[in-house]
Amino acid sequence: MKKSILIVDDDKTTREAVVNALSHDYITHSASNGQKAMNILNENEDIDIVLTDLMMPEMDGIELLEKIHSMKNNIPVIMITGYSSIESAVDAMRKGVYDYITKPLDLNKLEITIKNALEARRLKSENILLKQKFKEKFHDTTLVGNTKKIREIMELVNRISSTKATVLIQGESGTGKELVANMIHYNSPVAEGPFIKVNCSALAEGVLESELFGHEKGAFTGAFFTKKGRFELADGGTLFLDEIGDVPLFIQIKLLRFLQGGEFERVGGTKTIKVDVRIISAANKNLEGLVMEEKLREDLYYRLKVVTIDMPPLRERKEDIPFIVDYHLKRFSEIHNKSIRDISPEAMRIIDSYDWPGNIRELMNCIESAVVMAHDDHIDVKDLPPFLSLRQDKQKTDKFPKSFSEIEKKAIFDALNSAEGNKVQAAKILGIGLRTLYRKLEQYGLKG
Repeated sequence: MKKSILIVDDDKTTREAVVNALSHDYITHSASNGQKAMNILNENEDIDIVLTDLMMPEMDGIELLEKIHSMKNNIPVIMITGYSSIESAVDAMRKGVYDYITKPLDLNKLEITIKNALEARRLKSENILLKQKFKEKFHDTTLVGNTKKIREIMELVNRISSTKATVLIQGESGTGKELVANMIHYNSPVAEGPFIKVNCSALAEGVLESELFGHEKGAFTGAFFTKKGRFELADGGTLFLDEIGDVPLFIQIKLLRFLQGGEFERVGGTKTIKVDVRIISAANKNLEGLVMEEKLREDLYYRLKVVTIDMPPLRERKEDIPFIVDYHLKRFSEIHNKSIRDISPEAMRIIDSYDWPGNIRELMNCIESAVVMAHDDHIDVKDLPPFLSLRQDKQKTDKFPKSFSEIEKKAIFDALNSAEGNKVQAAKILGIGLRTLYRKLEQYGLKG
């Protein structure tokens, strides 16, 4: 399908020449000034690109550019200008014009510029669509559950997402800290900006400093070129610092400076760089304890925890387990092209009785394994991972004594407890003679 182009120029000869040159490849519209161009844009939602003269009566090209951008429809604008107006064209570039072409027009150059502008628009539209889908994915996933604590976290996330406040997310591994960071970013004013993640515990000290702040060419052995750090890459968006408690003290000083003024220098550099980045950090360690041990700067700690979100372990919200299981049954069934309808009550009882030290991440892995291993549309005990079945067998074994002697020993012990140590009374409870009781106590090593 042909793309649609709007040509705006108050000079009729130029306007018609451009229309004739482009009409074989594009659907062309034309206007003699900016106001008429706006009328066409308001009536036609399918305009893909605008080619406009800079100097026009009533509404010039700069004003038209600003009005097009206010429509937020991602239409690229190419400006036509005379040599005497190049300074104005450069100003237009700063205001978002895709490119400018000088008069007299070189039609070959014009066609190349148009094709490049349309390709840039296509890529930008795809990028926006991908980000929107990613945002919707995290919006749909959110935190599964209905306990009071989860409802409170969701309310807090909704409240702070619209701000740029620094956030600290605390909780055990696998509780969903990164998911909450995703939710905050993709529902924030900088959702269209970059979202850069760094696991601070996964990188050595020297590497971490360079990764965060970048380095200049020659800053250290092997620094053959200048490299931007994660702070620069996250400009206009969010930087997620996972495992913040593992950051070395000398890097903590640079982090503190950034949180205070948004400034830093690359490793080996002297130029101060200023960026606009929201910081979300996460920790599975007790940060207050690290402050007490002088492993974390107190001033940095308070800068990081402008807003704090505490993620509860799964064992403290077991009421949510059925919701989580149901959600991930459907999700993994779709991913692995299975048709799982439900899970048996016995399998659900085993899942519910487990403490899940790995929290939601461990439960998710369990459900995915069960979906993959299921022979039909129903998950049963046999489909659960082996560690759950082994634990269940152990519980059954531990529930009952292994022999008659253990049954007898337990009965004597319980009788003595009930009789508060009175052996005569304990013998009566057991229905045996006192001498027999003494013999049994000696046999089982309970005599005392």
